[in-house]
Amino acid sequence: MQQLFLLEDDAPLARGIAMALAADDRTIATASSLAEARPLLSGRRYDLLILDVNLPDGSGLDLLRQLRESGDATPVMLLTANDLEMDEVLGLEAGANDYITKPFSLAVLRARVAVQLRTGRSQAQTRCVIGPFVFDFEAMDFRREGEAVQLSKTEQRLLRVLVDNQGHAVSRETLSARIWGDGERYVDENALSVAVGRLRQKLERDAAHPIYLRTVYGIGYLWAVVE
Repeated sequence: MQQLFLLEDDAPLARGIAMALAADDRTIATASSLAEARPLLSGRRYDLLILDVNLPDGSGLDLLRQLRESGDATPVMLLTANDLEMDEVLGLEAGANDYITKPFSLAVLRARVAVQLRTGRSQAQTRCVIGPFVFDFEAMDFRREGEAVQLSKTEQRLLRVLVDNQGHAVSRETLSARIWGDGERYVDENALSVAVGRLRQKLERDAAHPIYLRTVYGIGYLWAVVE
């Protein structure tokens, strides 16, 4: 299921965009101000953000900059009546993936949204954003709330398997085989527990935050889906 987020203060336009982008395999969350948007963006994953620039309580451009500074690389399209070349340059330099000036054709918007979603799917094979985390396995860049986390090769392999199976318990045997290989005979049986413990220390800060890496007793471990 694709999840889109639309921030647009013009209610009729927002309804029109939502209707134009509606599909059976797609949900669209909407907000009309920065105050409404922030709680909806916090801790949730989206496949694409569509942000108006001129808002009643601030700028969508500032929100985009904050997202990029936090390490969030979710594709972002900017919608704006600002049609000067410099406005577009500022938007792209702030981290926008696309920039559309008003008025625009809904057919063109649909096509450009489809392009961003296809690009996002290809990037998602090695990169994912989950709650406060941004994991880029190809670049070996791992972040929590924008802060870099250094992971060993073993911890990276462990994390990859868990994230790829998010919401499903992975047995200790499967994890060991994926991390060290099926033919490895000399891995200490406690090595997996040690690797999990170290990964937890690096990713989990305190009890006030949700616990993602969980033990499933008698089976193994899972990366939980946290609402």
